[in-house]
Amino acid sequence: MRGLCFRVLVLCVFVVSCQSHPPGAVSPSSVIGQDTIRVGEVGSMTGSGATFGISTHQGILLAVEELNQKGGIAGKKLELISLDDQGQPNEAVLAVQKLAGQHSVRAILGEVASTVSLAMAPVAQQFQVPMITPSSINSKVTEAGDFVFRVCFVDRFQSKVMAQFALNHIRAKAAAILEDVKSDYSRDSAKIFTKHFTEGGGKIVLSQSYASGDIDFRSQLTAIRAAAPDVILVPGYYTEIGLIARQKAELGLKTPLLGGDGWDSPKLTEIGGEALSGSFFVSHFSLDHPSPSVQRFVDAYRAHFRGASPDGLAALGYDAAKILGEALKKTAGEGGRELRKALASTRDFPGVTGRITLGPDRNAVKSAVVFEVLHGGKLKSAAWMSPDSFR
Repeated sequence: MRGLCFRVLVLCVFVVSCQSHPPGAVSPSSVIGQDTIRVGEVGSMTGSGATFGISTHQGILLAVEELNQKGGIAGKKLELISLDDQGQPNEAVLAVQKLAGQHSVRAILGEVASTVSLAMAPVAQQFQVPMITPSSINSKVTEAGDFVFRVCFVDRFQSKVMAQFALNHIRAKAAAILEDVKSDYSRDSAKIFTKHFTEGGGKIVLSQSYASGDIDFRSQLTAIRAAAPDVILVPGYYTEIGLIARQKAELGLKTPLLGGDGWDSPKLTEIGGEALSGSFFVSHFSLDHPSPSVQRFVDAYRAHFRGASPDGLAALGYDAAKILGEALKKTAGEGGRELRKALASTRDFPGVTGRITLGPDRNAVKSAVVFEVLHGGKLKSAAWMSPDSFR
């Protein structure tokens, strides 16, 4: 699916690629000529974070199809307009302007990366078009204004989970940090982890940095090896994490890596292989959760996308679209301030990533899961942690 042109109109449930249809996509349902409700999506369908964007997009597509199959909103079909921002903040800004201005969408779903969402959010607020990010955890995203929402937990919760897991489950007393200086997500996660880890009695023995796109991390890892930490926090994205894990193994460093939801991609273990075994990361969704609604979602996703299993990004995209659908039902398809009010009233929504309540700050209150990477790239749920765990 790399290199596909996604700067196109998505009708109902289907992206029309300028080259070919994405593998596993459902058949298009034409809504041309019908009275529809337009919803926008902005995502990284191409670029270094493409697996995030595509997974999220496929989760959204599935949710939109299900909503339309059940009669749509107030008798109207949802029409999704999806624009590729290539993971670039400036492209995302242009996409929001186009969706809100030219296409008059009721709401915008996206983005995945916090750095991109931070650029989009003020524009959505200016147009007073509700924006729902499925997975940007940076706390500042929703501070742009009362039209900006998220269905994922925030960075301060995820980083607290990482710190508590390191202290209480790994029994770590000393940690090193390797952060991405180009990423708001990475820098803020490292800062919050440091606060909670040290408050819990741990010590940060060394902090090192890299920049997105780097491929050689040996000097930083050599310095970390000399500091002898019990755990290494790497709050980055899968594109670099796999390389870091491999180079760590080459240096004979057996210290487990710990990270966040930026790891959650099928590409993670493709890149890192067995070098990731024994590492841990926090995310939003587990395929193995026994909830019937989760298993129905997993089955439906596999049926639509050639047996592929949904990851956390797909599940969050699905939940974001479903929450938007419920809010649109309350407004009979109207947007603006009425839709904003309906979204803000979301309480105890039964999402596949957990029960979701949107607080007064428009952030989701929900649980997190910590995964252990096993041999063969398999993931095992090592712990579930809710906000109540820290009260």
